[in-house]
Amino acid sequence: MVRYKAVISYDGTLFSGFQRQPEERTVQEELEKTLLRLNSGRPVRVHGAGRTDSGVHAYGQVIHFDLPQARDVEKLRFALDTQGPEDLDIVSIEEVTDEFHSRYTKHSKTYEFLVDNGQPKNPMMRNYATYYPYHLEMRPMQEAIGDLVGTHDFSGFTASGTAVENKVRTITRAELEVDEKTGFLVFTFSGNGFLYKQVRNMVGTLLKIGNGRLPVSQIKTVLESKDRNLAGPTAAGNGLYLKEIIYED
Repeated sequence: MVRYKAVISYDGTLFSGFQRQPEERTVQEELEKTLLRLNSGRPVRVHGAGRTDSGVHAYGQVIHFDLPQARDVEKLRFALDTQGPEDLDIVSIEEVTDEFHSRYTKHSKTYEFLVDNGQPKNPMMRNYATYYPYHLEMRPMQEAIGDLVGTHDFSGFTASGTAVENKVRTITRAELEVDEKTGFLVFTFSGNGFLYKQVRNMVGTLLKIGNGRLPVSQIKTVLESKDRNLAGPTAAGNGLYLKEIIYED
């Protein structure tokens, strides 16, 4: 068997997330359907680096899969790209060793979250940026977002009922900027891993801080208390992008 690593991008609007689900359209299922055709009707299991939720997009999701024989990587990329759905793109493919695993090989992830705070909103971007119709102050959000950097227990920023026991993660980058062309707010987070809905919950909290309904110190309060009830609401998934995954050499 030969193992391949691929970088993929997708428009998450019409996907029910990455992971295969019964009677739902998912990224994993579409990839496996295409690989089934390319592998003469023999099933191919696709493994992803992360399980993006329904409506969430990706520029740089990473997958791996095994095929029984070596293929020309560009021909394989082209075949997957052209025979798969239009809202899913194969950016690159390379052959890797059997030790590589897209999920378990040590890596860091970067997510972006776009917020449309315009008056009125941009209807063309309704599936690609979360609309927030209330007044926002940048300075409190930019001050508060820095409190997320470091190694913390992020229990207060994950969805209730998650099965993950260890909720300690390290965030190496947490920034907020305004895109000069669109005027959208761009939240960027990099780290060694993220819990279920963690990014969306952090953004929801920061937006309430920017709107003056929570104090700048609320990020610290949530981290210290580990209480999900003290954080803001979960921001909609349509503004979230898995931007990049970097593996250690």
